[in-house]
Amino acid sequence: MDRDPDEPLRPDYGGACLTEVVPTLLRLDALRSGGALPAWLPAPLAEARSVVLLVLDGLGAASLAEHRAVAPTMTRMDSATLTSVAPTTTATALTSLTTGRAPAEHGVLGYRVRAGNEVLNVLRWTTGGGDARAAIRPQAFQQIEPFLGCPVPVVSKAAFAGSGFSLAHLAGTELRGWRVSSSIGVLVAEALAAGAPFVYAYYDGIDKVAHAEGLGACYEAEIAATDRLVGELVERLPAGCALAVTSDHGQVETTSPSLAIDPGLLEDVTGLSGEGRFRWLHVRDGATERVAAGARDLYGGIAWVRTADEIDRDGWFGGPLRDAFRRRLGDVALVARTAVSFADPASPGEGRLLSRHGSLTPAEVLVPLLAVRP
Repeated sequence: MDRDPDEPLRPDYGGACLTEVVPTLLRLDALRSGGALPAWLPAPLAEARSVVLLVLDGLGAASLAEHRAVAPTMTRMDSATLTSVAPTTTATALTSLTTGRAPAEHGVLGYRVRAGNEVLNVLRWTTGGGDARAAIRPQAFQQIEPFLGCPVPVVSKAAFAGSGFSLAHLAGTELRGWRVSSSIGVLVAEALAAGAPFVYAYYDGIDKVAHAEGLGACYEAEIAATDRLVGELVERLPAGCALAVTSDHGQVETTSPSLAIDPGLLEDVTGLSGEGRFRWLHVRDGATERVAAGARDLYGGIAWVRTADEIDRDGWFGGPLRDAFRRRLGDVALVARTAVSFADPASPGEGRLLSRHGSLTPAEVLVPLLAVRP
């Protein structure tokens, strides 16, 4: 059945979804012997003796297709299309990718989430009081081991070592930090030469350029540069090793500035969290339905307005939320369906972003899974 374009594109948890990538790649031998390789798995991965998984932050499937001319290496690779998770934000999607679990299971439910009486910026691991690593322990906030508990070397930015988010979604892994992107292939090759059967690598250039410059010429140039990086990595692969390339989410170039939420609606709202395209309203007791109705009247043409109970009931996070995770969310969500974002005065830096993500439009939800084996 065709998807209703007026409805959000829900993640395919348990199917062709980011949650399934790492568990599948780590269990290839068992899946091969059992004859149960998933249909979405690109062919070069089926017989690989070792695998490198490269995550390109911010590269949606539609965007890659639109930039085929400047991405010949990735265009030639075998491909499939996966869904990201909800919300389509880095903090949530990368945690689902590394743990192999839906957001409802790992509890990292957005970029900015409620933690007690404060709002935690998950990527920076800060609250209004600054560094929150001592007050909100990352390994307690997110307790599922990454990579099924396997000792996987991680090639990522050196600056991320010891950060709260790294401790939350990469706890216990060996970080091989790069300072410039030209080092990624070198560090991956060294990990493979040391005998690692699986290497995880992460590059954030596409996402950074999209946020700062939008989806124009600079974005196209970054995709071209990233394609060259992928080509250099392929050249370093030993025989029998496959490269898999995926992303955490896509992008939407949004209108500027972000929309200020109507002051009348905010009379029953005690605070905001989430991100511009998946904005949570924290509502006074007893006012949820009134705020939801008002939000639908004001914003129903440009956003999916849902209460937290509706989102939980409909499985947006991949299963029922336990109480502790439910308390990390607001009560009413404004989930952008057009090229808009909703402002939060407590997070003014968001308003300077030209391209955004977080919602459940196809441009944000659908991501590529590419593969090649020399």
